[in-house]
Amino acid sequence: MVKKALTDAVVKRLKPPPKPPAEAKAGTGQMDVFDQGYPGLSLRISYGGRKAWTYHYRTSGKLKRITLGNYPATSLAEARETWRKAKEARDAGKDPATERKRETGATDFESVLAEWLKRDQGGNRSKDDVKRIIDKDATPSWKGRHVPNIGRRDVLDVIDAVVDRGAPVMARRLHAHLHRFFRWCVGRGIIAANPMADMPKPGSESKRDRVLSDAELKAVWNEAAKIGWPFGHAVQFLILTGARRSEIGELRWSEIDGDHIQLSGQRTKNGQPHTIPLSKPGLGIFDELPKVESEQKNDGYVFTTNGKTPISGWTKAKRQLPSLNEPWTIHDLRRTVATGLQRLGVSLTVIEAVLGHVSGSRAGVVGIYQRHSFDKEKVAALEAWGAHVVSLVEGKKPGRVAAMRGAR
Repeated sequence: MVKKALTDAVVKRLKPPPKPPAEAKAGTGQMDVFDQGYPGLSLRISYGGRKAWTYHYRTSGKLKRITLGNYPATSLAEARETWRKAKEARDAGKDPATERKRETGATDFESVLAEWLKRDQGGNRSKDDVKRIIDKDATPSWKGRHVPNIGRRDVLDVIDAVVDRGAPVMARRLHAHLHRFFRWCVGRGIIAANPMADMPKPGSESKRDRVLSDAELKAVWNEAAKIGWPFGHAVQFLILTGARRSEIGELRWSEIDGDHIQLSGQRTKNGQPHTIPLSKPGLGIFDELPKVESEQKNDGYVFTTNGKTPISGWTKAKRQLPSLNEPWTIHDLRRTVATGLQRLGVSLTVIEAVLGHVSGSRAGVVGIYQRHSFDKEKVAALEAWGAHVVSLVEGKKPGRVAAMRGAR
């Protein structure tokens, strides 16, 4: 147990503990620094940098802990005052947790957010995405805070942080979700006014059209080869297949059928099964992949570091790839494949089949009556594209005529 005579300066200087290993037990990676002279009051610091005031006490023989607020939103003086009220309740034979909930009316952000998701977003098919976006960028800053105390400046700080990390589109979506959340809070009488009223949306959400040039694609491929398994190989498969990041990143060995990847509707964006042919370069890379031991035996993940979960941390991994002259994203590789196939003379219908699209030429009445799977055409198209990529990497001139013959 760490005890210190806390001051504002001391609290500000306290450093988070190191990140625990993946196999560590739940609850590790946190450190409690108790405020000397205030029994049970501590500052809990997580390895990610979050600091929260907590009160540890016993009631009915059981050790309990409640959160009094996050630092720096809740200062040391405010935490001590809240601790004093909680201790008085305990000394009077009451449970501080029950008293605090009664006093606040359960207006803490997490409780109100859960109620909003249930009542306002219950019928929204994208409810999980809404929760994920808010939990990622707003909840860490507002956890333990009461919604009436969240002001306009607090909201701007959260949204600006998303913009500053280079995600203006995500910032706009977060803006929309939070605006609806606060408007609902007004209607429920939780707050008197929406802190986001007349708050402009950040930037503009324009459709991306970034396509990597042959030289850029070669640079990304070569750097991915240096990174190696698992992210480097995963990026190379994205280049060879035009698949979505989740389709390759969460790929299981059971989904590989000879020289094809067979994805069920649960694994695709449009909910329909999708077959991805593997070209000769793709099969060559597969032969090099290690098979991490998994409890699920033959149904483990192809790209994993622990045998239990698929790879994550794509943003961090991408920093190891070339920055190029213009900003680019992992998803731009998919657009690059589609554009490259078009340059090789592959028809739009076959390109959409390769990508697993049901829009454009395969939508509407055509999509209803056209049931041809284009399996042979997809194989030819991706073989031609694989040959093109190999020619770029090896510095040879691509064979356009041969590619067109094989892809038609």
